[in-house]
Amino acid sequence: MTPSDLSTLTQRLLEAAKSAGADAADAMAVQGTSVSVDVRAGALEQAERSEAIDIGLRVFVGQKQANVSASDTTDRTIEEMAMRAVAMAGEAPDDPYAGLADPDQLATSWNIDALELNDPTPEPAADALQSDALEAEAAALAIEGVSQVQQASAAYGARDIWLAGSNGFSGGYRRTDRALSCVAISGTGTDMERDYSGDSRIFQGDLRSARDIGTEAGMRTVERIGARKPPTGTYPVLFDERISSTLIGHLLVAANGASVARGSSWLRDKLGHAVLPDGLNLTEDPLRPRTSGTRPFDAEGLPTQARTIVESGVLTGWTLDLSTARKLHMEPTGNAARGTSAPPSPSNWNVTLDSGDASRADLIRDMGTGLLVTSMIGSTINPNTGDYSRGASGLWIENGEIAYPVNECTIAGNLMDMLRRIVPANDARQHLSRVVPSLLIAGMTLAGS
Repeated sequence: MTPSDLSTLTQRLLEAAKSAGADAADAMAVQGTSVSVDVRAGALEQAERSEAIDIGLRVFVGQKQANVSASDTTDRTIEEMAMRAVAMAGEAPDDPYAGLADPDQLATSWNIDALELNDPTPEPAADALQSDALEAEAAALAIEGVSQVQQASAAYGARDIWLAGSNGFSGGYRRTDRALSCVAISGTGTDMERDYSGDSRIFQGDLRSARDIGTEAGMRTVERIGARKPPTGTYPVLFDERISSTLIGHLLVAANGASVARGSSWLRDKLGHAVLPDGLNLTEDPLRPRTSGTRPFDAEGLPTQARTIVESGVLTGWTLDLSTARKLHMEPTGNAARGTSAPPSPSNWNVTLDSGDASRADLIRDMGTGLLVTSMIGSTINPNTGDYSRGASGLWIENGEIAYPVNECTIAGNLMDMLRRIVPANDARQHLSRVVPSLLIAGMTLAGS
């Protein structure tokens, strides 16, 4: 289907909702193509291609709402969807905060081309994806100490999205992505260790080379050979750049309007208070070109715009869709996200944490003795208090130098205290939707041997 066809499809959904008795409605249509190839031991292990279209309809009957979805676009299905949605809404409880955006709140213009969400390069052939995956696998196996490659994968995807509402909004865009990853293994039996590397970009020409990805996966894996438990105690912990964004992710969850409105956020009383070190900023820019979190409008048709979440260490606002904004008596921030099968909820787009002046190597040198975390498993986060405990593995640092690999340990602390003491490096990757450098935190509790 063309964008025009998707626009027409959403209008058919809205008309069916009106005929079924809905007071208001919005509709979403998503058409997607995906191709993926997995290789192992120098041979094709799996290849998949899918083409699908999904449609979703949300209706309002008074202050009641319901959402239905389908993957069939026939007139009969659309009529049945509308009737079922209206019937479901009739049985739903009243929600005083439900409703579409007012017309004067809606996005009215945007420059899709400037956002660079769609790579015009033709879809890659399956054998081209297979060739990339095989090259990544071969590069990993070429690293001494790598015993096997668990999997090397290459993928391509394209999605056309269209959103329309009975409030007059109608708009859509196309998004593409190209990905390549490799997971390498060292050793055998109980001495096996594994690590990975990968990349995902909107434009195929921006993707890192398969050899680079395979080589990095192999080197990271052999770096873990001989891992053992670190000592128990209180030590500085350096979160490597590839996992440091999880820390900021916990802050974003706590600053999400849905969490705040439920009262289940350790930041619920911290608006206007310091949550990061003085002078450090956390910003959001949903209009940053060539970035996976970029979008011209949110899932309720509101314009997206850059904003500051934390300014000079101080929390300045919540992440809000229309419903949570109404609950909290605030203005929406244009952060509604949704799929075809569920109503909108608040979500962050492209966030950036200020980088520091020091390199990761500088922080390793300055931390003395402690843990460099390169991967994490499990999670125990208390959403009300911010108490934090996670399994970790990585590299043990002694006298400012890497000493040996470690695994099977737990790091613990409280997020409010941890985030107030972070020291950022300068190694953030600028193309990611979460641009967060390596982060050093002094004095965390470490449970090991």
